[in-house]
Amino acid sequence: MEQLAATVAYGLYLALIVAGGLAAVRCRNLVRALIGLIMTLFGVAGMYFLMAAPFLALMQILIYVGAVSVLIFFAIMLTRAPGGEAGNESSRRHTGRRELLAVASGLLPAVILATIVVGQAPQALPLKAEVPLARLGQFLTGPYVLAFELISVVLVVAMAGAVLLGFERRKGQ
Repeated sequence: MEQLAATVAYGLYLALIVAGGLAAVRCRNLVRALIGLIMTLFGVAGMYFLMAAPFLALMQILIYVGAVSVLIFFAIMLTRAPGGEAGNESSRRHTGRRELLAVASGLLPAVILATIVVGQAPQALPLKAEVPLARLGQFLTGPYVLAFELISVVLVVAMAGAVLLGFERRKGQ
């Protein structure tokens, strides 16, 4: 019964990832594409839960779904062109060819990796003992505290750049 529930959950998360990815790529409206990205990120968090990594799943939701998605949303809203998001007609003529190239470029690495994995399946490694979250927190805030600080600086700089672009665009009107 547990195996069936895990398989069903895997299928649902996989469907969420694929549907969100397709929405992120196919939607011409940037806000709808962002919602597709958020769906995909939630699906990835669900996969982390299935792999018994709740800390990573919650960090996925907190950092990517929460902070990064909001940052992207603000950047979209602040830098949006006043006339809307209509593309030029010449780019719409070649949509079928572009879609075929997009599918081929996505399938090629998947086929190569699947061939390698099926042909040379590695031996399963024994699982290591689970690291307690307190120890993980000490490790991440010890030698890797600079990486955490740099992530926050990158987010602040990206947000400041989006605000600056938004103000510059409004001045030019």
